[in-house]
Amino acid sequence: MENHSGRLVLVPSPFQGHITPMLQLASTLRLKGFSITVAHTHFNFPDPSNHPHFEFVPILDGLSDHAHISSQNFIAIASTLNTNCVSSLREFLIQITKENVEHERIRCIIYDGLMYFADAVAKQLGIPTIVFRTTSATNLLTYHAFARLRSNGYLPLQDSRSFDQLMPELDPLRFKDLPIFNLPNSDAMLQQIEKSLEVRSSGVIMNTVDCLEGSSSLGELRKLYEVPFFFVGPLHKMAPDSRVSFFKEDNRCMCWLNKQASKSVLYISLGSIACWNEKELTEMAWGLVNSKQPFLWVIRAMPFNINGSGSDWVESLPEDLKEAMGERGCIVKWAPQKEVLAHRAVGGFWSHCGWNSSLESLCEGMPIICQPYFGDQRVNARLLSHVWRVGLEWSNVIERGEIERAVTRMMVDEQGREMRLRAVELKDKIRLSVEEGGSSFKALNDLQHFINTLSL
Repeated sequence: MENHSGRLVLVPSPFQGHITPMLQLASTLRLKGFSITVAHTHFNFPDPSNHPHFEFVPILDGLSDHAHISSQNFIAIASTLNTNCVSSLREFLIQITKENVEHERIRCIIYDGLMYFADAVAKQLGIPTIVFRTTSATNLLTYHAFARLRSNGYLPLQDSRSFDQLMPELDPLRFKDLPIFNLPNSDAMLQQIEKSLEVRSSGVIMNTVDCLEGSSSLGELRKLYEVPFFFVGPLHKMAPDSRVSFFKEDNRCMCWLNKQASKSVLYISLGSIACWNEKELTEMAWGLVNSKQPFLWVIRAMPFNINGSGSDWVESLPEDLKEAMGERGCIVKWAPQKEVLAHRAVGGFWSHCGWNSSLESLCEGMPIICQPYFGDQRVNARLLSHVWRVGLEWSNVIERGEIERAVTRMMVDEQGREMRLRAVELKDKIRLSVEEGGSSFKALNDLQHFINTLSL
């Protein structure tokens, strides 16, 4: 495909939940005529062969080749990247600016909100920027509320009795739904958020949909920023051929799904950086078995041994548990999630409620058992359960009886059937948004026009 609109430089954050929508955005913008250069850290560098139409440029990040990401070090790595990547990105941009011919000049830099250093580098070189927020609009509003909550004495949270209280001006979110809740390094996260919000680019792109978050949240953000907002999601539907995964997908699970009854299977995938111990996994396994529902369970290969012995966790299960699981359960290290959620046999999703997973589930009319851990997952879980009413909020106690009851409520009881009906209604609304004439379709065209005017 010949491009004439100029070149875009994208600076993604190197985490699975962030690089996925950024490369999906890149695919949609390429179809609009732009050439795409992805300036990516050495850390978690994608396989360029999976994206032959993009140019990939490595950014020096100073991280060890053996660095691993988890919920415990997520903020520390993000902070390190914003310090270490500055000079490398600047050198690359200076070089590419000298080399590019007129129709390939850099129109703008689109950077992930976590990689806010890119904005300062671009401004030094006179290059326009647009920030890409990979979370929900509601979650972004919570970031802006932190300063107000702190000045009014609500933060830091001191009294556990207040955790369930609704937050002022952020109904229906509770204090325990805040992205910083229960984090051992919440101060560090607040500092990162504040630095990110200090940066004001020419526009904001969000992977969300008008029909999901409503005029109030989106209108409030427009007033806060006073720059154009582009709600272009769900990007996996705008760029359906894009595939981004740091982990090898086990497609054998699709053959297993083909043998299962319609809407009978619970799909379980709790994200790429959640950490488990052997006791929790065993309790989950017994709860699933006792529910008597077939299940497809993703247990990612950890960078450490789950039980410390070096043996595979599944192989180390008690014999009676393995026998009870039998053919009812299918366990894989990673699954082709979009295909799984679209499969006729899947009737529910047990999820960490990451924004990408939430959107993928909503697009397939799939109800969700919500088990958030940190960051925006808590906000998303509250939206799923109390705004869109397609998610099941439960105790999050990893105990076999609690798990059995939650699975039964989702897969068997009337509550689950009602959530499934509401999810299908949302699916239809989202489908109309991405079709020609829909809100996301129009927003993408508006974004194309906006980029073309930035450097005129």
